[in-house]
Amino acid sequence: MKIKIFGIAAALVVAAMAVRPAAQSTTIHGDVVKDWTNMKETMTKIAEAMPEDKYGFKPTPEVRSFGEQVLHVAGANVMIIKTLGGKATAPAIDQKATSKAAIVKALTDSYDYGIAVLNEQNDESMLQAVQGPRFIGTATRARLVWDTIGHAWDEYGAMTVYLRLNKIVPPASRGM
Repeated sequence: MKIKIFGIAAALVVAAMAVRPAAQSTTIHGDVVKDWTNMKETMTKIAEAMPEDKYGFKPTPEVRSFGEQVLHVAGANVMIIKTLGGKATAPAIDQKATSKAAIVKALTDSYDYGIAVLNEQNDESMLQAVQGPRFIGTATRARLVWDTIGHAWDEYGAMTVYLRLNKIVPPASRGM
């Protein structure tokens, strides 16, 4: 009896595995879109974490204010993503914006533009070489996107210091 029950159980496991959907395949395009979308969420959270009255905060006079840091990311996003050659219209980034609402909108617009351009791509086009900005040179579209994400992470690191100097715990560190 035990052998018969084991056999039935084994048959059910095999049958369940046979009808289980195959795992989705991972693609370069899918990875790039996922990473870009995650970076948008991360950068938007840190931009939202700083109160409006602290957007002009500078740790020292010679560095960018918090708001200028956010605008710098937005501007770099648009500048580099333009080199991918998409048909989507790039947003105009007002580098002189001072209100939190306008600056956060510029940031989200830059990421939305990136998503629109990336949605025009596929695995094959992501692996094609294009001329990036002079400081990057010729690179695949995928590398240009990942370089842009890397730049945002660099600025994110600086922005966490701005928050901490204002006694604000960065969003990624909350609950730890």
